[in-house]
Parts: sequence; C-alpha cells; structure tokens
Amino acid sequence: MGIDSSGLTPVDKTKLTLTKAKSTAAGIPAVVSSAIHSMKKMGVGKSVKTLRMVNQKSGFDCPGCAWPDPDHRSAFEFCENGAKAVSDEAMKANVNSEFFAKYSIAELASKSDYWLNSQGRIAEPMYAKHGATHYQPISWSDAFNIIGGKLKSLKNPDKAVFYTSGRTSNEAAFLYQAFVRMYGTNNLPDCSNMCHESSGKALVSTIGIGKGTVTLGDFNDAETILVIGQNPGTNHPRMLTALRDAKKGGARIIHINPLPETGLVRFKHPQDYMKLNFGSTKLSDINIPIRIGGDAALFQAVNKLVIDSNKIDREFISTKSRGFSDYCKLLDRLDWDRVTKDTGIDIEVIEQLADIIANSKSIISCWAMGLTQHRNGVAVIQEVVNLHLLGGHIGRKGSGLCPVRGHSNVQGNRTVGIWEAPSDSFIHNLESGLNISAPRKHGYDVVNAINAMERGDVDFLFCLGGNFISATPQTQRTSEAVGKISLGVHVSTKLNRSHLVQCDEMLILPCLGRTEIDIQESGKQFVTVENSMGVVHTSRGGLSPASVSLRSEPWIIAEMASTTLSESSIDFRAQVKNYDNIRDLISRCIPGFEDYNRRVRQENGFYLPNPPKDNCEFDTVDGYAHFSTNELPNVDIEDNQFVMMTIRSHDQYNTTIYGLDDRYRGIKGNRRIVMMNPDDMLDLAIKTRDIVTITSHFNDETISSKDWMVIPYKIPKRNIAAYFPEANELVPLDSTADTSNTPTSKWIICTISGQNSALEEE
Repeated sequence: MGIDSSGLTPVDKTKLTLTKAKSTAAGIPAVVSSAIHSMKKMGVGKSVKTLRMVNQKSGFDCPGCAWPDPDHRSAFEFCENGAKAVSDEAMKANVNSEFFAKYSIAELASKSDYWLNSQGRIAEPMYAKHGATHYQPISWSDAFNIIGGKLKSLKNPDKAVFYTSGRTSNEAAFLYQAFVRMYGTNNLPDCSNMCHESSGKALVSTIGIGKGTVTLGDFNDAETILVIGQNPGTNHPRMLTALRDAKKGGARIIHINPLPETGLVRFKHPQDYMKLNFGSTKLSDINIPIRIGGDAALFQAVNKLVIDSNKIDREFISTKSRGFSDYCKLLDRLDWDRVTKDTGIDIEVIEQLADIIANSKSIISCWAMGLTQHRNGVAVIQEVVNLHLLGGHIGRKGSGLCPVRGHSNVQGNRTVGIWEAPSDSFIHNLESGLNISAPRKHGYDVVNAINAMERGDVDFLFCLGGNFISATPQTQRTSEAVGKISLGVHVSTKLNRSHLVQCDEMLILPCLGRTEIDIQESGKQFVTVENSMGVVHTSRGGLSPASVSLRSEPWIIAEMASTTLSESSIDFRAQVKNYDNIRDLISRCIPGFEDYNRRVRQENGFYLPNPPKDNCEFDTVDGYAHFSTNELPNVDIEDNQFVMMTIRSHDQYNTTIYGLDDRYRGIKGNRRIVMMNPDDMLDLAIKTRDIVTITSHFNDETISSKDWMVIPYKIPKRNIAAYFPEANELVPLDSTADTSNTPTSKWIICTISGQNSALEEE
C-alpha cells in the first residue's frame, strides 16, 4: 500500500524534565493528579458522578486492574490510575468519520501513542479496504458480512486467530470462546500469554490450580509479605491500602526488585486527609535490589538456609507434599559464590531474609511480571512455591501465593475458556453443556500466532480489545507478520497503533466501555468479572454511551457468530437479549458457577472453588503439592553487555499512555529514555541526556533501535530499564520462557553504542 507498516512508536522529541524521585506514594499529589485528569477528560459534574460509581456494589468494576474490592467500601473506592482509566474511557466520541477523513492512516501512524489515545472515543464502525489511504465509515451489517464472508471462505478454521484482552467480561469471553470452538479452532491467544502465563504453568504443576491462594483478608493476618518483581504504587495502587493495613497490624514487608519503587517506601492514603490524619506509613522493612535474573539464586539460597535452620513444617511436608528429598539434594550443591554474583546481594542480607522467613508463622508472596517474563519464569515461581511448602504457608490463615494480575478480568477470561490449550475436562464440560463438538487440538498462543502469520498460515485476526501490535514483542517483525493477513478486525474503544498496521482489509468496531449503560432487548444489563483472588461479582455501567453507534461486546460476538455459522445449537442472538441467558450457559459448562445468576447477585458476589486455599488440598495427579527441582539459569553476560527490562511509567496502563509524567521516578515529558547505573555511565563516558542506540542480542539475531536518551538511576550495575511499549521493538520474538512461551521482556541482553562522538569511540 506504499505505507510504512512497521508499527513502531514514533521517536519522542518532547523535552525531558528530571526531578528528584518521590519518597511517598499517593497523598495529595495523587488527589490533584486524579482531579486534573478527570476534569480535563470529563468535566466536573461527570467526574463526580462517574468516580462515585467506581468499584461500588451497584456500580462498575474499575477497568484499571484486578485488585479485589473490600467487603466494606468507602464512598471513593478508586486509586489515581483507576481514576485515569475511567476518565479516559468516558471521553467524548471524537474519533468519527470526519476525523478519519482529516487524517490518513500514514499520518496517524506518525503520531505518538499519547496523541492517539488523547483524541477520544471511536464513534462508529470504520473500514479500510485494500489500497485505501483513509478509513471510511461502514454499517454494522456490512461489517459483519465482510467478517462472516471471510471466515466462511477460509479452507481451515485454524487459519483464523481470535485474540482477547483481559478487560473482556465473563459473558463476552464465554460467548466468544464458544463461537470460536464451534467454528472449529482453539486459536484463542490472549494477554495472559505475555504476562502471567508463567504463573499459571508454575502453580498448576505444583499445587494443582493456576490461581493465587489468598483472600484480601489474609493480608491482615500475615506476619511477612514478600513483594517480588512488582511495582504496586504504579501498577496496582489499591494494593497499597492492603499493605498499609497489614503493616499497621505488625506485618513485615520485603520488597525484592531491581528498582526502588516509591509505592513500597511510604504510602499516604488520600482519604486520610478527610480524617485530619496527615501522617504516612513506611511500608517495606527491607528493600533488596536484586540484579535482573537473580531471583532464582536468591530463593534457592533462602530456602537452603531455612532448611538448615530446621524451622520447617515437617508435618505439612510429609503429609501434603512430595519431592522434598530431591529438592534438598539440589540445594546441597548450591554454589554460594554464584549466588552472590547472580543476585548482587551480600550474603548477610540473604541470611537476614532467610531468618525472617524461617521465623514467620504466616507468609504471603506477591509477584508480577518481574518474575514471569524471564526465560526461567516458570522455574523461579516454582522456587517461591518451594518456599511456601517448606513452611506450610498454603491453606493457612494469613498465608498463601498471590500472583497480582493486571487486567481487570484476565483471570475470569481464562476461567470461562479463553485459552489456546484447554484441558480435556474443560472441553468435555463445554460439549456436554452446549451440545456441541469442540476441537481438541491446541491452538496458537500469542508468539505462535505471530509465527503462523509470518509463515502465511493465518489469514484472519480478530482482536477483542487490546492493542495487539504494541503489546507484543519485536514490534517491526510482528507488524510485518500482521501485514500479511487478509482481514484484521479490532473491537476497540480508543484509537491505537494496531489500527494503523495495514493488512489487505481492516475493520474497527467500536464497543461500549465498562463505564457505560448497556441496554439490550430485555432492558439494562450487567456483566460479571473475576478479580485476582477468585471473587466473581457484578459490574454495571452508569454513563450514557459516548455514541449511539456503539455496541456491547456480547452483541458484537453474537452477530459475528450468527453471520458466520450456518448451523448452531445455540441461538447467539437470543443469548444477548438478556445476559442472564449467557450466565445460564456458563452454569451448565463451568464447575463452580452453579446457580450463577442468583449467587452473583449477592452483595459481594461469590468465591470460586480453590482447593489449596479452601481445604489445603491439591488437584494434582497424585493429590499432593510438589517441590520443584530446577537448575539455576545462566545469567552471565559479556563484558560489553547489559540486561534490559521493560517497565511502565506512572502515567500509563499497559499500552495506554495517559500522560508524560512518571511522577514517582521524577521523569517527565519524554518516554524514550533508558535508565542506567551512574557508574556504568561513567565507564562508557555517557552523560545525562546523551542519545544512544540500543541493540538487543538473541542467538545470532540483533535488533537495533536509535534515539534513546540516557538518564542516571538507582539500578544495579549492568542492568538498564526502558518503558514499554516503546522498548518492545527490542524484545526478540523468539526469546521466550521455558514451558509458558512468555516473551522475556524482563531479560533482554543489549549493547549500547553512541550517537555522540564520545560513545562512538567506545
């Protein structure tokens, strides 16, 4: 089409401002930031109305993250980033046919992600045919005729891929996967493949369920809380309230992360000001600045010291677990010089941590992508499980495992069937409940889907939410792969970069947001979601839709299914007349959802079954929890190399950029920056704001990216950090975690060369 379809984020030319990193999270600055952002996007009246509905029992679930709601809620049950997410969704529908007539696809591709997001809601269905320079409006019926015609024309159902974002409701996700499997494929990749897939694989193999084993109440009874590879102050701010309350109850909080994050230093709850309480709470007792990739060595060392202390729960180990003796043999070979080298942590600090663990009666371990997005992501999470098995810290009050998921219903999506590798029991239950025949062959996850597009084995991509191009690794290669397919369809609320990477035909279908009223034939509808701790509850939008042309995700799925399937045991259109019908289907197919419609209408919803948490039982092959024996990963790099990890700023949610202020880190105005240890900067004769080229290395492949601005930051030597999605172009598509196939966005081996004369001499 003569248009650059690389999908790369344009180089950021805005001015960089550096200030001192903040020492306290939230507080008045969070209130001010929330208010400014909300009023700018929604106005005063709408801001007050909307924010009073967030996370309320009769309101809507915040689309910002999956942290659970307390049973007893305040009038303002949201955080700064939640307020940004909500106000961002409640913008006016300015991205309409006039907008697309004004801007060509090429012009839009030259705009920053921040600019694209700030234009407003998408107002109507849009279409770009082969050779078009601009999107054109299209009717809903014509859009579905194009989709249905394409799907019917494919020689093999496996040539279609159906991606899902984690914000999709249980109702939409279930209907979606039912249609896809009736169509004949398990090609259902989702955002879990790139984030917490390693958690699921590690937990299923060790405790028999791919979910956490704690409730929100357990935090009040924990003696020790480990926060590992996670930045809750930015990514899950409402978690800080739980940590504050735990701290006031006497819990010790240990933060294990390469970067010192403000949210784990001190926290000031904004609502305390209303009570004339002006103090803040110190959260972490110990901050362990682990080198990137050193977590496995740290936990093996800690576990070895705990075993040697003889302060382990031998009754739990003997009656509830298997594999302890083999694990002890592995740790007997532990090389302590390697431990200190891999971790960058003094042995005295490791001994201090081990002493706390050994003497704690209740431990919660929380983690996020700092553990999952490594080559050994599954193995290192298994080491965390080993720690809990040693002390019997599963199925005990105040104890358990807590993978902290990002998207507000990513866990619910997997529960109701969004999975490319469904279990035999899930397929059997689905077939029995729906009276259908479903495929058994496992489908493509995200990385394998991109590889299949690259080979020409996929010709149709349907994205139910999300920003596929910006979220995935090796952006240019992914964009070129997507550009080979015949039809790409994106169900979206806002404009994003995925709409600008052109294949033969493109459709943008605008949907209702979580905040908006959803009216179907039977009247107002609600949807349901599952939070990080397995609670299923309702979500009811309360705002008028941004445009009369918006449709709900269940309605869009039902129309696609009705247009595509010539025969069906399900009347998809009938299901969306009243979403109770969809929930009745779920009740018939998914264990734990029995009597769904009644139970979800209870005040706080209901917990799904969780055998390890509920009864200290393990749904493994032999009924026992399992210790894992994994050799330490090789984390050595060459003398001229660095390890890069991608991170979020405080003004973004995943790939959505709300603003250019990373307030907690003291970085404002420019996102194309790389954080580097000051001693490394001296070694390379790099000055603050010098411009460099970063080149990632994997096997024999190199990827170079220019125009990165270096700033000094408190990060371990030979480690660097950069924001995604900008840095995703440097993440090799083929570099993935063992077993989970998750891209290694926290382990990218790089070299740095100069675009300044001083560096070029190096």
